[in-house]
Amino acid sequence: MRFITADTIYSISQNPINNGVIVLDEVGQILDVLHSDEGLEKTNIEKHKGIISPGFVNAHCHLELSHLKGLIPEKTGIVDFAGHVIGKRNAISDELKQEAIRLADEEIQRNGIVAVGDISNDDSTVEVKSKSRIQYHTFIELIGFNPLNAQKIYETGIELRKKYWDKNLIATLAPHASYSVSLELMNLIAKENDGKSTTIHNQESKTENEFFEKGTGDFIKLYESLGLKIDYFKPTTKSSLQSYLQNLVSNKNLALVHNTFSSEEDIRFAEKLSANLFWCLCPNANLYIEQSLPNAPLLIQNNCKIVIGTDGLASNHQLSITDELNKLLNQFPTISINQSLTWATLKGAEFLGIQNQFGSIEKGKKPGLVLLENEGKLLSVSKILQ
Repeated sequence: MRFITADTIYSISQNPINNGVIVLDEVGQILDVLHSDEGLEKTNIEKHKGIISPGFVNAHCHLELSHLKGLIPEKTGIVDFAGHVIGKRNAISDELKQEAIRLADEEIQRNGIVAVGDISNDDSTVEVKSKSRIQYHTFIELIGFNPLNAQKIYETGIELRKKYWDKNLIATLAPHASYSVSLELMNLIAKENDGKSTTIHNQESKTENEFFEKGTGDFIKLYESLGLKIDYFKPTTKSSLQSYLQNLVSNKNLALVHNTFSSEEDIRFAEKLSANLFWCLCPNANLYIEQSLPNAPLLIQNNCKIVIGTDGLASNHQLSITDELNKLLNQFPTISINQSLTWATLKGAEFLGIQNQFGSIEKGKKPGLVLLENEGKLLSVSKILQ
């Protein structure tokens, strides 16, 4: 057996424990969590300075865009950002793309992340994921705003999903965003995913709401630049979220990602519509693209289930959950460390449906153990303990 202690254990499932002891078996499964070392042989205990946390769950990532690190200009807004990604994502050899994916997977592991909800538009991440220690849930992202193309795009997604399933990887379908997926395609995805977790980019920009409310804004420019005619689209006079959500909710978990411009009316509408919603915050990506942060205190006030993501390296400088938490802790002083760690661990595990194994330090689980340093309220990974 292995005995590990630190100044504080944030088990997540109970209040923080000062100088407690985690007991592990030979394969790293937790046998017990003790509140003191009384009765134990002190020489057998591994002692650490700092905080022990469960391994992190990154609820939203884009591993396949790792080769775009440093290539996309910052603070351009979502429309120009999307244009840069479309123009540059395939301007690289498969070998270099695979190397970037492999290095990103290694970075994820070094930063104490044990599970990831990852967006995929192709099969480029299959090999790395099949060999990784990370528990990946791949969201096969579908894009298609023209309702006439919904069935064909859906079938293409099913074919891509099979490539992940053939490697025994977890994969479900996911719509990209309200402005890029027709309601017809959303309905097909919701029906196919019945009972399975999915995700959607939500209200990442002001122009997303403007497009649905008035039919104006920068998205018109994006469609024109792509040579797409959207004569079939009619403004709903409602926000983006209120225009699509009823077509996507089902009896399983749905993560709304970014939520940078979600109003209290939107939040209340969504929470009333579904009890299975998770609100994913990726603050570094929001600052990278739109120079704005979501209103985390507003989500807290409305008892929303919050999870944390890094987004991908196209819109971030690193894949670090602690760096995402630090942005929130620095901007919103009312958020506690324990609260933020819960979002980054147990809530993320609940969203992905893996809370029986990950997300908290409890008997019978093997969640990974991360040693953290904290200076004030800022966190950093000191060591991976298990």
